[in-house]
Amino acid sequence: MSHQWLEWAKRIQALSQAGLTFSKDSYDIERYEELRKISVEIMSEYTELEMKKIKNLFANETGYLTPKVDVRGVVFRNEQILMVKENIDDKWALPGGFCDIGLSASENVVKEIKEESGYDVLPIRLLALMDNNKHPHPPEPYHYYKIFILCEIIGGEAAVGIETKDIRFFSEYNLPQLSTNRNTESQIKTLFEFARTPTKETLFD
Repeated sequence: MSHQWLEWAKRIQALSQAGLTFSKDSYDIERYEELRKISVEIMSEYTELEMKKIKNLFANETGYLTPKVDVRGVVFRNEQILMVKENIDDKWALPGGFCDIGLSASENVVKEIKEESGYDVLPIRLLALMDNNKHPHPPEPYHYYKIFILCEIIGGEAAVGIETKDIRFFSEYNLPQLSTNRNTESQIKTLFEFARTPTKETLFD
């Protein structure tokens, strides 16, 4: 595994966070804090994030750690897929983002597509639930599950949002430079298989 040290560091982080949550012994708490410090140092070495930023990320974590959830909207039109150009890295992704507390996955994807592309959509079907560790995403400090939901445009019009600077539809064989933290080329290609084969079964890792 190309980023095995990073995976170990994330595991150490999860175990240390669980220990800090449930332990009552002061000596154990000290050891868990030291383990968390070691995991931060490793993550800083293996990712592009500064150590201070990683510490701040983990300092806000409480309770038992679980994977974060990222939802992505899959919208086809004339055999092309909807993508938005992200302000943060000037690259392209399916509209979407982290799921907000209080909203279901389908409610989140409707909100994200509207905010990032201007289109009103109707969620149709869950296409895939993918573990980012099992796909060629760049190394990141967090563990993500990515939910891909097929949606149909029912209104609205193309309009950039706060986080986006362009909106376009792309064919399978003319994809733009992708924001690989958000979606990989192999994932996009897989989604086009659903467009060609509507009866294709939902994928999960």
